[in-house]
Amino acid sequence: MVEGDLCRRLQTDRENGLTPEQAAAVLQKTGPNTLTPSHKVPEYIKFIKTLTQGFSLLLWIGAFLCFTAFLIRNFTTHETDTDNLILGCVLVVVVVVTGCFMYFQEHKSQKIMESFANMVPPKATVIRGGETMTVMSKDLVVGDLVEMKFGDRIPADVRIIQSQGFKVDNSALTGESEPQFRGPECSSDNILETKNFAFFSTNAVEGTSRVMGRIAGLTARLQPNKTPIARELEHFMKIISVWACFLGVVFGSAALAMNYSWIEASLFLIGIIVANVPEGLLATVTVCLSVTAKRMAAKNCLVKNLEAVETLGSTSIICSDKTGTLTQNKMTVCHFWCDNRIMDADSTTQQECAGDYNKTEGFHTLMRCATLCNRAEFVHGQEDKPIQTRQVRGDASEEAILKFVELSHIHGNPSEFRHKNPKLLEIPFSSVTKYQISIHTMEEGGCLVVMKGAPERILARCSKIITANGTEEMSDDMRMLCDKAMTELAEKGERVLGFADLLLDNSYTKDYKFCAEPPNFPRKDLRFVGFMSLIDPPRPQVPDAVERCRSAGIRVVMVTGDHPITAKAIAKQVGIVKCKEVIDAYNINIIETLPPNIKDKAIVIHGSALRDATNQELDNILFNFREIVFARTSPTQKLHIVEGCQRLGEIVAVTGDGVNDAPALKKADIGIAMGISGSEVSQQSADMILLDDNFASIITGVEEGRRIFDNLKKSIAYTLASNPTKKAESDIMMRPPRNPKKDKLVTRKLYFLAYGHIGLIEALGGFFVYFAIMAENGFMPTRLFGLREEWDSESVNDLMDSFGQEWSYVHRKELEYTCYTAFMISVVVTQWLDLVVCKTRINSIFKQGMGNMVLNISLIFETVVACMLSYLPHMNYLKFYPILFRW
Repeated sequence: MVEGDLCRRLQTDRENGLTPEQAAAVLQKTGPNTLTPSHKVPEYIKFIKTLTQGFSLLLWIGAFLCFTAFLIRNFTTHETDTDNLILGCVLVVVVVVTGCFMYFQEHKSQKIMESFANMVPPKATVIRGGETMTVMSKDLVVGDLVEMKFGDRIPADVRIIQSQGFKVDNSALTGESEPQFRGPECSSDNILETKNFAFFSTNAVEGTSRVMGRIAGLTARLQPNKTPIARELEHFMKIISVWACFLGVVFGSAALAMNYSWIEASLFLIGIIVANVPEGLLATVTVCLSVTAKRMAAKNCLVKNLEAVETLGSTSIICSDKTGTLTQNKMTVCHFWCDNRIMDADSTTQQECAGDYNKTEGFHTLMRCATLCNRAEFVHGQEDKPIQTRQVRGDASEEAILKFVELSHIHGNPSEFRHKNPKLLEIPFSSVTKYQISIHTMEEGGCLVVMKGAPERILARCSKIITANGTEEMSDDMRMLCDKAMTELAEKGERVLGFADLLLDNSYTKDYKFCAEPPNFPRKDLRFVGFMSLIDPPRPQVPDAVERCRSAGIRVVMVTGDHPITAKAIAKQVGIVKCKEVIDAYNINIIETLPPNIKDKAIVIHGSALRDATNQELDNILFNFREIVFARTSPTQKLHIVEGCQRLGEIVAVTGDGVNDAPALKKADIGIAMGISGSEVSQQSADMILLDDNFASIITGVEEGRRIFDNLKKSIAYTLASNPTKKAESDIMMRPPRNPKKDKLVTRKLYFLAYGHIGLIEALGGFFVYFAIMAENGFMPTRLFGLREEWDSESVNDLMDSFGQEWSYVHRKELEYTCYTAFMISVVVTQWLDLVVCKTRINSIFKQGMGNMVLNISLIFETVVACMLSYLPHMNYLKFYPILFRW
C-alpha cells in the first residue's frame, strides 16, 4: 500500500500525526497496545500445588499413616489411639499453615514484581497534532506517528515512512544477530521480510526513523534461567532430603528390629523425616528476597531478578560508566575555543560577559554548527520559563548546547533557524565513528555539512580552520595549538566536543538524494570551527561510595567513551585513582614495556592501545593494577574488559545506559542499567536498574546481597524452619567479597555445625534432662536400659525402680510424659542460645548486639508457648505435664 493511501485509510497525517482527540477515540475503540496475557493458572490450583509439592507431600503421607494406624487400632482392639489421632491432626495443621504461608508469600512476591515492572513502563515518542510528546507505549494507537532512535525498543508493529541509517535487531524473531537495515521502501510482499516494517519488542540499534503504529502482537518474552542462588538452594534441598530419608530408614529399621509394629516403625520413620526436612526454608528465602527487593526499590535500586541481589553481594569488580553514573549528567557549557583562544561561556540570562566574544565571525560560525548539528529541542509550552529550567527532549550534552545557543541568541530562535535551514540527511552519533553529521540546505543557498564529535576524530577530518583572519589551511603548528587547547580543557575534567563544517559545491542541491549507507557526500577536508567543553560535576555521594567499595574489597574500574584526560580528572575527583603516579597508555608500545614493579601505580588506557593489546596483556593489566581507567572505549572493548575480569575469576558488575552497553551488561555476572538516561535495550538486558542513575545506589545492593547470603547460611545452620530477616553484621562491608567457588551456601563446615555441633549439643541437653528427672524419681540410668517391654505393659502395676519403689502403669506413664515435656523445654532453651550462636558468623554477639526486636519477641513468644503447653489445665490430653523450674 502506498504511503498516501495508508495515511488516508488511517485518517492520519505523515507530518502532524493524529490529533490528541483522534488518538483518544481510537484507543477507546481498539484498546491498549499490549500483548494479550497468556492463560493464567487459577489461584486455587496454585494453592493446591503449594499444599502438595515437595516436602509437604511427606507430611501428608505421615498424616495418612497416622490416621491409618488410628483406624486399624480402633477396629482391631476397639481402643482409641489418641496419640496417632493427635499426631495426624498436628501434621495436617502444619501442612496447611505452612502451605498458606508459602502461598501468601509467593502471591505477595508476584505482586511486588508486577509493581516493579510498572515502575519503569515502556514509553514512546509520538507526534500528535504536530507536537512531539512522550506517551506510554500501551497508549499508542493505529495511525500514530512514532519517532524512534537507536537504543529504543520498538513499541508496536510499525510501518517505516522515514529513516536515517535505521537498523533493528530482529534476533528475537529470526535468530539473526546481524542488525537489519530498515527504510521506507517495500522490498517484499511478505510482511516478515519487507524492509519497511519493524516489529514489537525488537530493538533499534542504529540511526533514527519515523514510523506509523500498528498494534503489538508478534513476540513474547522468554523464561529466565535459574540463578546461582536458586540452583544452590535446590542442591541443598536434594541433599537434605536424601539425608532425612536415610536417617528415617535407619531408625525405622532399628524400630522393627526392636519388635515395634510396622505401623509404629513407619510412623517413627516419617517422624524422623519430618524432623529433618526444613519445609519452611523456601518460604524463608522468598521472604528474604522479597523484603530485600522492596527495601532496595525504596532506595532507588530496582531489582528485576530477585536472586540477582545475592550475586551483587559477591561482586569483586565494578566496571562503571562515567557520564550519568559517577557524574550528575547535568551538562553545562563551561568553555569554548575559537579564534585561537579559550573563553569562558556566559550561561547567564543577562549575557553581560558575552560581549567579549559574540561579535566575532568564529563564534557565529561555531553557534551555527552547534544549532544545526543538534537533535535536542525544547518541550512545547515551556516558553515562559527561564531558559536554564526549561525541559528539553534530547541527551544531556545536546541539551546543554541548545540552552547555550538559546541564551546567546546569535542566530535567533534555534527552532526557527533550523526551520529556515532544513535538514536533508542525518547520520546519528555512533560509538564506532564517535561523530554526528547532518546536511542542511541553507537559506542563503547551497548545502552545508555540519559535524560534531570526539575532538581528535573531528580534527583528523579537517584540512582547514576558521581564524580571526577567515578560513585558512590547517598547518602543523595550528594543529598543535588545537591539541594543546583540547588537552587544557580536558584536564579541567570537562567533556570536550569538536565542531566542523563544509559548504558543498554546486553539484549538491536540495534535490540531491543524499544517502547515509553508503555515504555519497564528502566527509573529509572539512573546516574546523572550534571546541566546546561541558562540565558534568561528579555526584556528591560517589567519593564516599567508592571508598566504601575499597573497604569492602571491591575494585571500581572506570570504562568510558570520554577523552582519557577528562576521564582521569574525574577518576581522581571521585577517588577511583588515588596513586600519585599514573601511567598514560595511549598506544600499545607503553603496554608492552610496562615496568615489573607497578603495584602502587594507576593506569589510564586509551581505546587505541586496548585495541592492539592481546588477551594476555589485558589480563596482566587487570591483575597488576588496582586503579584502572579505560577511556575512548568501544562497546566491543567494554565486552573484552568484562571477559578479562571473568578470566581472572572475578565476579563482575557492569553499569551502562546505551544500546551499545547491552553486550557487556548481558555478559557481566550482574548488569546494572540506568533508569533515567538508560535506553530501553540496556534496561532490558540488565538485572538491576538504578532509578536515580546514581552509583552510590549500587553499594546498597552490595550490602543487601551480602546480608541475604549471610542470613541464609544462618537460617540453615539454625535448624528451626522460621527465620526473621536479620540486620547485617556491622562489619559486613569491611570483608572481602565471597569466592563463589569456595564460600558455598551449604558447606561441610556448615553441615558439621548444624548436625555435629549444634544438633549434638541440643540432643545431649535433652537426654541429660530426661535421665536427671528419671533418676530424681528413682530410676537410675542403668535401670532404664532393657525396661521398655515391662514399662509399656498395662498389666504390670508393681514395677520396681532403683530404690525398690513400686510404680503402677498410670504413674510411670505420667513420669514418662513429664520427661517428654522437659525434653521439649530443653530444646527450646538450647535453641535460645542456638539462635544467638547463629545470629553472627564472624562478629561477637556483644559487638553485634540484639537489636532485632522481631527476633527478640519471637524468643519470648516461643518460651511463652512452651510454658502454656506445660502448665495450662488439661494439657495432659496432649501428653504434656507440668515440670519443676530446675528441670
